Amino acid sequence: MIASELTNQMIPPLKPTDTGAKALDWMEELRTSELPVVQDGTFLGLLSEDIILESNRTDLPVLGYALIAVHSFVYLNTHYYDILKVAADHHVRMVAVLDEAQVYQGVITVQDTVTAFAQTMAVQSQGGILVLSMPFIDYSLATISRLVEENNAKILSSCVTEDLMDASLIKLTLKINQTDLSRIIATFERFDYRVIGRFQDSGNDDLREDRYGLLMKYLNI
Repeated sequence: MIASELTNQMIPPLKPTDTGAKALDWMEELRTSELPVVQDGTFLGLLSEDIILESNRTDLPVLGYALIAVHSFVYLNTHYYDILKVAADHHVRMVAVLDEAQVYQGVITVQDTVTAFAQTMAVQSQGGILVLSMPFIDYSLATISRLVEENNAKILSSCVTEDLMDASLIKLTLKINQTDLSRIIATFERFDYRVIGRFQDSGNDDLREDRYGLLMKYLNI
């Protein structure tokens, strides 16, 4: 999924002549703490609720406040993984979307992106999750996929993260289309892969909904 499919045009941009009071009213109505600022199609940055409140002035024009995340934007063909990275890098809950001519097209919120990810086959399909620990030099998704497929299973998604406790290691999270992972675990262990986590999908829709709610609460969106 790319930015053009996720762009939210229901969140209006602020104009430079709008006031802090108007911005706060819109934020309350839209239940957001940030709004984009746009002048003649050019994205100027985001204005946050905290900045307005800390100024103790609500009568200033938008450009009278210190805008944040002036580089928090993506292009229409940006993949949603990169959208989340831009938001995380700038510590914001939304990013602007520009076309090839740098003209503002709308915004994408982190919530919209997470919701889109939650609807993917990798998340919705029943299966199990394994977390492996290994040196990065030993990481080969082709080899790992072969070991999984030898057990008549498929990898639906994979995610590599750094091990915060040991910089020489990575953690590889695999979503596999089987709930019984015992044979796959045995195969990994036979080839000296260290399995540090195992999670089984119950297939319970209510539980999935609860977990999604907890994720959104954790992200504070």
